[in-house]
Amino acid sequence: MAQLQQILAATQKCCSHHRVTSLLLLALIMTFLGYKGYLNPRNQKLDSIHAGVSMAIREHNGLRSVKLSRMVYPQPDVLTPSRKDVLIMTPWLAPIIWEGTFNMDILNEQFRLQNATIGLTVFSVKAYMIFLKQFLKSAEMYFMVGHRVNYYVFTDKPEYVPHLNVRNGRQIIILKIQSYARWQDISMHRMEMLSTFSRQRFQREVDYLVCADVDMRLSDHVGVEVLSSLFGTLHVGYYGLNRADFPYERRPQSQAHIPEDEGDFYYMGALFGGSVSEVARLTEACHRAIMVDQANHIEAIWHDESHLNKYFLYHKPSKVLSPEYLWYQQQMNYVKDQNSTALPSVHWGRAGLLHVSPTPSLPAWVPHSVEQFSN
Repeated sequence: MAQLQQILAATQKCCSHHRVTSLLLLALIMTFLGYKGYLNPRNQKLDSIHAGVSMAIREHNGLRSVKLSRMVYPQPDVLTPSRKDVLIMTPWLAPIIWEGTFNMDILNEQFRLQNATIGLTVFSVKAYMIFLKQFLKSAEMYFMVGHRVNYYVFTDKPEYVPHLNVRNGRQIIILKIQSYARWQDISMHRMEMLSTFSRQRFQREVDYLVCADVDMRLSDHVGVEVLSSLFGTLHVGYYGLNRADFPYERRPQSQAHIPEDEGDFYYMGALFGGSVSEVARLTEACHRAIMVDQANHIEAIWHDESHLNKYFLYHKPSKVLSPEYLWYQQQMNYVKDQNSTALPSVHWGRAGLLHVSPTPSLPAWVPHSVEQFSN
């Protein structure tokens, strides 16, 4: 019996020794791995930022964490706002992009290091084909200069798409679609086409989408400063008005309905965009709402633009473009005649894009023709 107890004691002592040895080895391994960063949460986070995409930054404004090359530029002054005459930040902390509120060199470097590709979509259907050549030529001069661009031309007449020589890293891609009798139907089916192609094709080919009307020409730079996960453009005719005066859809029967006590801004349907995934969500939601309205024999007052405004009300854009980005030619002519005194907060020479066809949605303070463009 005494011998058995001695054997058991020796066994326990041996096992205890092995356990201590194992624990010491485990502690040594943990220390080594932690030093290397494999098990250290802080180091893991830093590694992931340097190795790939910073999720916090990507979700906020579409930018990846990149190391910029050395640059020399004026120091930002936190006590001196870049613009004192206009709102430069929304209540949900989305920047409003005005001339003078950004450094183009820094932004260009960030997006070049991302190696981003931007898709510019445009619908050129029926008689609107006459605007396409001017649109593409001006885009080659001013749109995303220095970056890779895919021009996606949706058209019912592929044979009439002009043959243009574009810069290296750019290409014109023709996507054939059917036409419709009314321009309103063409406009509303745009949401369906953008949703479908975003999921089936664009997500494999580009990082961002900019969706524009074809009856426009670019007259100044429209660069990467506009890009974010989701952006909209303030309508030049309504940015200084009360929400009750916005031309929202007011009929409760419509899916685009916005009550008079709601609304932030009035956005233009002629220029919006964002990441491919966010544009897919936006256009799919608008298309579904349009289909519900059609089933109920309702057509929103400003068609897809009304549904776009409803979407932006409840899905806030992460960036807002100022009215400087999109003007109507009639307005520019009127302002020049008035010695630039109509709306002094805007840099009148900055208009990134100009609508060149007549439009019925101009505000009353601008003399204009309400004649619809020919179908």
